[in-house]
Amino acid sequence: MGIMKVLNSISRRLQVFVAILALFVVAGCDVERRKSDSELGLNPQQAAGRKLYDNYCDRCHEPYSSRGKKGPSMKGVFQRPYLSLSGLPANDERMTDIVKFGRAKMEGFNQTMSDQQIKDLLAYLHTL
Repeated sequence: MGIMKVLNSISRRLQVFVAILALFVVAGCDVERRKSDSELGLNPQQAAGRKLYDNYCDRCHEPYSSRGKKGPSMKGVFQRPYLSLSGLPANDERMTDIVKFGRAKMEGFNQTMSDQQIKDLLAYLHTL
């Protein structure tokens, strides 16, 4: 193999590597480093809600990114007047119903979480 073919091969590999690296950098720009409860200034109720979120919600809903997973992002959910996919009001009453009884592809947690745990979860969601 000639030196030009070797250089071209290395150049192509380097271009592919740089392109893949750029994709990872761009994809990661929207996600913040996970902060501790104290860094976020969470009170005990909000911290309890965060633990619930981590256990039940995080697998489908991003808390600090505008990108969704299986379900929509929860970032800023209570700063909007309406929930993004359903158009329902973004308030405690609607969110309690969704958490309890589910919606579309989301399962309900009425049998899993107590009323107090749902209140704790909502307290955390208000911090996003």
